[in-house]
Amino acid sequence: MSDLPPSGATEPAASGPPADPTAPPPPAADPASGPSGTTGGAPPGSGASGADPWAGHTGPVPIVPAQPGYDSPQPGAPNPAGQPAWGAPPGSYAPGPPPPGSNAPGTPAQGWTAPGTPPQGWTAPGTPPHGSSAPGTPPHGWNTPGTPPQGWNAPPGTPPPGWGGPAYPAYPMPGAAYPMQAGPGAYAGWFPGIDPQDPLVNPPHAGIGPWFARCTAALRRGWRQLLPIVLLTQVLPASVIGVLTLVFSPEGELATAPDGAPALPAGFWGQMFAFYGVLLAAGLVFGLLQATGWAAGTWVVARQAAGEPTGLGAAFRYGMRRALGLWGWTLLVSLLAMLGTCLCLLPGIYVTFALALFGPVYLFERREPIGRAWRMFHNRFGMVLGRVALVIAVLLAATVLDAVVGAISGAAFGVEPMNAVGTAIGAVVLAVFGALLATPAYLAQQVGLVVTYAEQRAQEGPVNAARLAAELG
Repeated sequence: MSDLPPSGATEPAASGPPADPTAPPPPAADPASGPSGTTGGAPPGSGASGADPWAGHTGPVPIVPAQPGYDSPQPGAPNPAGQPAWGAPPGSYAPGPPPPGSNAPGTPAQGWTAPGTPPQGWTAPGTPPHGSSAPGTPPHGWNTPGTPPQGWNAPPGTPPPGWGGPAYPAYPMPGAAYPMQAGPGAYAGWFPGIDPQDPLVNPPHAGIGPWFARCTAALRRGWRQLLPIVLLTQVLPASVIGVLTLVFSPEGELATAPDGAPALPAGFWGQMFAFYGVLLAAGLVFGLLQATGWAAGTWVVARQAAGEPTGLGAAFRYGMRRALGLWGWTLLVSLLAMLGTCLCLLPGIYVTFALALFGPVYLFERREPIGRAWRMFHNRFGMVLGRVALVIAVLLAATVLDAVVGAISGAAFGVEPMNAVGTAIGAVVLAVFGALLATPAYLAQQVGLVVTYAEQRAQEGPVNAARLAAELG
């Protein structure tokens, strides 16, 4: 056999000992002296075309620092080993060899974006989400702020289902008052600036429970000032009118005419006119005192809720300043209610309910108290009717108690108790006692109407106890 290599061989067989894997790599060949059949060396910056220049290197591989003009990696973008470092110049890979599957030396693998370009799926700041039709337009199914969800056709200002709970803010509508954040003690639909813990103003949609709690809290805060005001301006006039009723009530019993028909006693009409004349005069005189008490009590309730100092002297001074105007409006409302009662009982009751808030309206706003009270009643009919009905129910209960005491007095001292000293004293004592029994009803009327008025103001806009106290002047 011949020792010559087979024909067609182009390279001699490797001879000598095997290469040491720990030896440093040989220096790169000069580009000008490349292998035969080539026109030049490897392109600059791409490494040798025939071998990895770092093959077999065991030391640390330096990472090419970022060059000016190249972006830094995007937050959260992947950078697995063997991929180009963000900010490195083209053709640089750190650490390790180029990723498998690259098309050419210096070219990143398929799916890997160019340096300075965010990875696939990364949305640049200010760019609309994937699937949106235009910049700044949310994708299908998204709702811009102030726009109700698709298919929601409720009136403006009404939160969609599920909104307004602890996990979602109350729903704002364009052109409507923006409500507060819903949560414990808050309710959707509130105006900004309404405090759910306000001691006087019951917030919108809070219900009858918080209204009643504010009434009782007002009584607890101010009973030391309200009680003497009510006793002097409400109970005392009622006691005097009760005694005057005993004194001037017509006396005598029905007589029998010669033909057997019942006849009025002699002087009956004179006594009747005197009786009603005295009561009317007493009502006019004591009406001014009662108006002073209502104004003073309203001042105490509002200022104590706002945390401001109160005193009986200052309260009565304020009441006397507002008494004349409040007394005049009280006379007008009383005439309207009496006229309605004369026409039919129901119109009189309706006028009494519809104009129940005229007193607080006059004291806080001092303008058109009848018109404002009428509109408040009809704008939120059920709410105002329920609150006023509770107040009037307490007054009716006091009236029933007074009637029971009067019946006991008549049974004990007769129909003419003032003819004897003993029966007169007993009848007067029972009359005063019946007026005292109405004290809780007067207190309930005082705080109930003020808290109801404050609640209606909260339905119209932002208001709090401090503002209401300032409005009193």
